[in-house]
Amino acid sequence: MTANKTIILIDEIDYIYPNNTIALSKVSLKINKGELIAIMGQNGAGKTTLIRTLNGLIRPTNGNVYVKGENNSTKSIAQLSKIIGIIFQNPMHQLFSNSIEEELKFSLRNLEYTKEQIQQKIDNILSKFDFEKYRNRSPFNLSGGEAKKLALATIICRDPEILVFDEPTLGQDAKEIDFFLKVIYNELEKGKTIVMVTHNIEFAFENIPRTILMANGKILADGPTEQVLTNDLLVKKASLVLPQIHQFKLGLKEIGIDVPNEIFKERDMISFINNYLKVRIANR
Repeated sequence: MTANKTIILIDEIDYIYPNNTIALSKVSLKINKGELIAIMGQNGAGKTTLIRTLNGLIRPTNGNVYVKGENNSTKSIAQLSKIIGIIFQNPMHQLFSNSIEEELKFSLRNLEYTKEQIQQKIDNILSKFDFEKYRNRSPFNLSGGEAKKLALATIICRDPEILVFDEPTLGQDAKEIDFFLKVIYNELEKGKTIVMVTHNIEFAFENIPRTILMANGKILADGPTEQVLTNDLLVKKASLVLPQIHQFKLGLKEIGIDVPNEIFKERDMISFINNYLKVRIANR
């Protein structure tokens, strides 16, 4: 993991839509290089608007966004897209070529690669994402899960420093989520910075170290996931529910089972329950 160094700085930004809807209000945020972060909250909290300011798709009404120390206002969307790759909730909005291979080629065409380098990158990503036998298939003949996988591949092949996802696990089965996690952890090993907008509280609780809660265009909380998502008051304000494993822990405590406070993850709870039962059986 790369040492802490601010790569994204959001300084008191507002965003007001043309119909006068306030989507963001005085939002400030610092993200370090190499971090994995979840942004959570109810629909309309401002999450998607916030991530769209990162690569210039929308410009703040007030305030500034800095990426790698430079103000986004001085950069075009094309320039920012070389640094920040965004995968939106509906992958079909990002796919429009006649084949999977052409989709990848289009993603790479504005980067400074030779034809040979582009083909090598395409072949590597087709292999990594298990798309080799489908290279000539139309993206529009893919399942929802495969389309999300292809949208991810088109961004990964560009090798941006920052990856941003809008609801990456929505509509994904367990196998697809596992593949997604493997890709993400591989990118983290390279020192990439990853931001995910998600409603999947169980996924965030198990896999993401830092969580930002939003409501009504403002940040409610920002900190370690196990602290933020177990705060009943904050979670209710964000119109979410406590993670199931935390609810289970609270239930065990109510019936007199002393579960250590440091147990947050499913695997740790399973280990605790197994040991607890072994002790109970041994003491009979």
